[in-house]
Amino acid sequence: MVDNVSPSRPSRILLLDDERLILVTLGDGLRQAGFEVQTAESVEEAENLLAGGLRPDLAILDVHLPGRSGLEFAQRLRELDRIPFIMLSAYSEPAYVEQATQTGALGYRVKPIDIGQLLPEVHAALARASELQDLRQTREHLQATLDGERDISVAVGLLMVQRQLARQAAFEVLRQSARQQRRRMVWVAADLIHEFETL
Repeated sequence: MVDNVSPSRPSRILLLDDERLILVTLGDGLRQAGFEVQTAESVEEAENLLAGGLRPDLAILDVHLPGRSGLEFAQRLRELDRIPFIMLSAYSEPAYVEQATQTGALGYRVKPIDIGQLLPEVHAALARASELQDLRQTREHLQATLDGERDISVAVGLLMVQRQLARQAAFEVLRQSARQQRRRMVWVAADLIHEFETL
């Protein structure tokens, strides 16, 4: 997600604000800085872009929008699509900042804002989003490993009971079965557990 990670394409940014002047000035500035920018004037328009396949690396959202608020949309981005976002607002009250932070904002800027002020925030948010993505992937990999180890342990236990084997002997039976099938031991273990559960 970090800017310039992939030389094949620039980072994509979704800019959502109901003020056209902001969309034009910030959108042009971001494009000149090398970003690919899509703009929307309402949450509904932004939803249509996402439904059409847009997957931005970062969203920049106004807190106050007609209809659904930017904070509501930010919650949806975080929970459903894991798209990081920065909030823009005409207000600097601590309550707004706190609400944006609790929603998961990687930055909060008070308008009016120019591109020179926004770019460092965008680069920092993209870098942080990349770090968070790496942590998520590491956690998912560790969880998959733990699940696999658990399945192997359960399968070994089942073989010990079914065939009245010692732990090491049951483990060897499972390993031999995986070799014969030319499959990973964790997959063979999962199949064995599934067969047992369907008896």
